[in-house]
Amino acid sequence: MSVKPKTEKINLQPTAGFVLLEPLEAETKTESGIYLPDSANEKPQKAKVLAIGDDEITESGIKKKAPCKIKDIVFYKQWGGNEVKINGKTYLFAKFGDILAIEI
Repeated sequence: MSVKPKTEKINLQPTAGFVLLEPLEAETKTESGIYLPDSANEKPQKAKVLAIGDDEITESGIKKKAPCKIKDIVFYKQWGGNEVKINGKTYLFAKFGDILAIEI
């Protein structure tokens, strides 16, 4: 019998123009099977979208919609966003413009 890991519900709503991301773990093994030490791992740039704020309204008054939807796996800028820790787990608030791509 397998046990599903319990996922915590995060009760946060990002403000306009931001998304809440759950960074995914960095790969610890290369495609060829070599295990990487912790010192070689870079900060992950891949995350799951947990929540999306309202449309961003630019200074010129144009509405900018989120480039992703909840549960999407996205790639974000390496130094983009702001990290927060909740119950010992790290999350990231990123601007819509920090999202570089959506995994398909």
